[in-house]
Amino acid sequence: MATSLQMSPQVEQILGEIRDNFRFLANGFQRLDKIKDSNRQSKQLEELKDKMVECKRLIKEFDREIKDEEGKNPPEVNKQLNDEKQSMIKELNSYVALRKSYLNTLGNKKVELFDMGAGTSEPTAEQNVQLASGKIFQPSFALNMLSW
Repeated sequence: MATSLQMSPQVEQILGEIRDNFRFLANGFQRLDKIKDSNRQSKQLEELKDKMVECKRLIKEFDREIKDEEGKNPPEVNKQLNDEKQSMIKELNSYVALRKSYLNTLGNKKVELFDMGAGTSEPTAEQNVQLASGKIFQPSFALNMLSW
């Protein structure tokens, strides 16, 4: 692990911030499971996305720093630091995939709520096509149009 490696204080600080953000993400996704309100879930997902963006910025900064120090380190240290970077990228990608999964689930819940709320007086797409072609006439649809 990179903590047993000799790193500059700046690289150590960046690595610590990244780990703090990963802990925040892990806890945030655990809390997300307990939230029932879809609006609160959306807000939590937005907060988690902001942390992921911050992690990405920090990983890029970590990469720049280890490249700057590359000449000062032996090859095995450079390899370990690069392995650490790749590990952080994989962890971040797993959180991105998890967020996408939650977004899909949340989107499906909202669609279901929307579908359940639609009344039977609303015409289907096929009925709209038939109405436009003059094949059928639905007075309730015409009244709905007038009420807009």
